[in-house]
Amino acid sequence: MTINSFYASEGEPSESKVITDYDTLRELLRSIFIRVGASSAVAALLSSNCANCERDGALSHGIFRIPGYVSSIRSGWVDPSAVPSVEDAAAAFFRVDAMNGFAQPALAAASPLLIEKARRNGIAIAAIRNSHHFSALWPDVEPFAEMGLLAVSMVNSFACTVPFDGKKPTFGTNPIAFAAPRGAGSPLVADLATSAIANGDVQIAARQGFTLPPGYGVDRDGKATTDPNRVLDGGALLTFGGYKGSAVSMMIELFAAALTGGKFSYEVDWSDHPGAQTPHTGQVVIVIDPDCGRKTVFAQRVNALTERLMKVGVSRLPGDRRHTRRALSMKNGILLQLADWQRLNDMANQG
Repeated sequence: MTINSFYASEGEPSESKVITDYDTLRELLRSIFIRVGASSAVAALLSSNCANCERDGALSHGIFRIPGYVSSIRSGWVDPSAVPSVEDAAAAFFRVDAMNGFAQPALAAASPLLIEKARRNGIAIAAIRNSHHFSALWPDVEPFAEMGLLAVSMVNSFACTVPFDGKKPTFGTNPIAFAAPRGAGSPLVADLATSAIANGDVQIAARQGFTLPPGYGVDRDGKATTDPNRVLDGGALLTFGGYKGSAVSMMIELFAAALTGGKFSYEVDWSDHPGAQTPHTGQVVIVIDPDCGRKTVFAQRVNALTERLMKVGVSRLPGDRRHTRRALSMKNGILLQLADWQRLNDMANQG
């Protein structure tokens, strides 16, 4: 069974699963972050982020990530109470020092200025450095689209992906995401790694005993493998689309590290912090007011494109599956493995 087959069937109920509501899950996660030393503000942001991912079916960035968050905090690798510093630089550009904290608080600190500058100047760019991004990217951009803004974000990671024609892992999974408002329905939201598969999905495949599709990874000797354990044990991922994905991944290194002042993926070194799992890198967020200076309504143009896509046979648009899953989760509850639910409660009660 491949990891893709797992995602197609994981929502099926059984005696080994439990259903909880969103607010209960978020509060449970918040208590875990508080117990391991996060400030109230950081705990609230991280718990909402993880609960949102679980609610929307982004399982590789939901509760699956909680042990990694906790381990990184306990290792001293990341500051769970860091207060970001916003540094205004130009009419449409500013920097944020996350102060060795998580990226979500840095983006929360940046968001008011991003919105203000985009509304005033048509575009705004935030360059976040000294941050730890350990989640999906779509939660970072979707809120802007809900305000009628167009948003793009990219973040680099730790070296786990081999560049095209290269021999050693140099790039991270290096995801990029965009969100666009549309006049009818939820925003269009796409979030994709430039590696052939997200690293979290490889970890899930290894944990569940699934294989990877061919062409996704190599073992420590550089030989192609579908075994996720071989990829994780000294192996590496490949970029999507060969040299094309490799070029996009390189672009993200330039934006998220060279531009921001963060670390390149190959510079991340957590060897002095056993248990560290959160990449210490950078992030760029670009927000555009699509209707600035023109009479044409952007959302209507988006609708024209999506209507055309549906007419030519496209069955699902970017973000549709997450929004459908979100509605079902809010109505029927969030389905979790019973063992995972018990583990989370143990973490909240015992630390």
